[in-house]
Amino acid sequence: MIMAVNATPAGLDSDIWVPGQLEATVNIYEGLARYSTRPDANGRQVIDPSRIEPHFAESWTVSEDGRTYTFRIRRGVRSPFGNELSAADIVWTFEKSASQRRTGNFIRNVARISTIEVVSPYEVRFTLSVPNRIFMGAMTIQIPAIYDSTEVRKHATPDDPFAARWLTQNSAGYGPYHLQSIQPGQQAVFVLNPGYPFERPFYSRVIWRQVPSPATRVALVRTGQVQYAEQIPVQQVADLLRDRSVRVESTAAPGSATVRMNTRFPPFDNLKVRQAIAYATDYRAIGEAVFLGLGTRSRSMLNPPIPGSIDAYTYETNYDRARQLLAEAGHPNGIDITLEYSTNWWWEEPLALQMQASLARAGIRLTPRRIPPTEMNSRRAITQWSLPMMTHLTTPFVPDPSYHMSLTAHSRGGSNVNANNIPELDRLIDASISERDDAKWAELVAQAQRVQATEATFIETFLPGTHEVFAACIQGYLWRPHNRMVWKELRCQR
Repeated sequence: MIMAVNATPAGLDSDIWVPGQLEATVNIYEGLARYSTRPDANGRQVIDPSRIEPHFAESWTVSEDGRTYTFRIRRGVRSPFGNELSAADIVWTFEKSASQRRTGNFIRNVARISTIEVVSPYEVRFTLSVPNRIFMGAMTIQIPAIYDSTEVRKHATPDDPFAARWLTQNSAGYGPYHLQSIQPGQQAVFVLNPGYPFERPFYSRVIWRQVPSPATRVALVRTGQVQYAEQIPVQQVADLLRDRSVRVESTAAPGSATVRMNTRFPPFDNLKVRQAIAYATDYRAIGEAVFLGLGTRSRSMLNPPIPGSIDAYTYETNYDRARQLLAEAGHPNGIDITLEYSTNWWWEEPLALQMQASLARAGIRLTPRRIPPTEMNSRRAITQWSLPMMTHLTTPFVPDPSYHMSLTAHSRGGSNVNANNIPELDRLIDASISERDDAKWAELVAQAQRVQATEATFIETFLPGTHEVFAACIQGYLWRPHNRMVWKELRCQR
């Protein structure tokens, strides 16, 4: 399978978020468990968030108090280097994430994992500080990745004990594929892992070819020179939906295109300013001009299919109300602000330009400023967040409301693209994680959505949806919560 992609991966360490990393690592690393699937009303297979089944673990037991999980590891799972998956690999993986203090460590914290220990070569025990709804969902994802620690340790050094430099351009997982070669700026080649214990994928070799131009990527898939073209702008998707030479697979997906305001920076530390911006946003124009009618209006920091989502975001365009709030905030003559955006998603620039036009009608003089993806990724990190106002989309890898709210809205969230400084919101999110009574949990989730919407730290616009563009023969696509394509599920059927 040849894929036309925006860029070759800038790294393959699942704990270090760089362009292209996630698209590759979801095919190299897999979890102890996985979400089940079920047919939807149209007979199409979809993820079932209510059911989790074994994967690299063949079974598990849970203590009566819900705090201790003991996983029995499937035998015969091997990496491309021939090493068998063991409990020691899993413990090492979590130690690596804790040391790096990045995304994997957020997963550990939000799932309330206190300790991980080897029981036997094929048994690993997790002890939680409190029982919670997130933990088993966290076991389905590849962050932190389960590494072949035997191989990775060969490349460690005293100043790089977890071989982060080696993992920039190498892989050592137990999933279906592994990296064979990479030429930055040109292409990456992935091949099958012969030690993968499950059904052999249709494609034994995947070539990831860098094609920066979306128009060129479309031309290549239309002419059959590639089987997949990534990140196609919606204008072209609308045209491709009528083209029988390609297959477009569309999913609404819960990730919303948002504009986020950092309450650590004025004027966004003023609630009335944030609410004024929410009222000065022309949602109808954004839906038509940016998403061409193919988006779905976002009504919460949670969106279906995440359980517990409600219509909490009730702002509609009202320029008079926006001007009134600005005056009450001490800005009767309007304000000057900057919106920083990048090219991580195709919609960022058109959304920024539409926001500029819309907000001007309420006296909010917005200057869009484009920055490189690398700068955006580093400045939005939890250790630095220096972006007063930015475009962003968060896709929850675990379709659980408490997990998603912790990631995207908690003041100590994993990527901290909110920095809300709202104690009541933090309290509600924390309480929802450990609440075991279903009715009380649902109310906590609803309250958290209402508080966040009232505080208006996000401008919720639309769910852009996921529109994957394939050659006409490709079948088997299944949307997954990480919102990236899984190669092992694809096949060509002419």
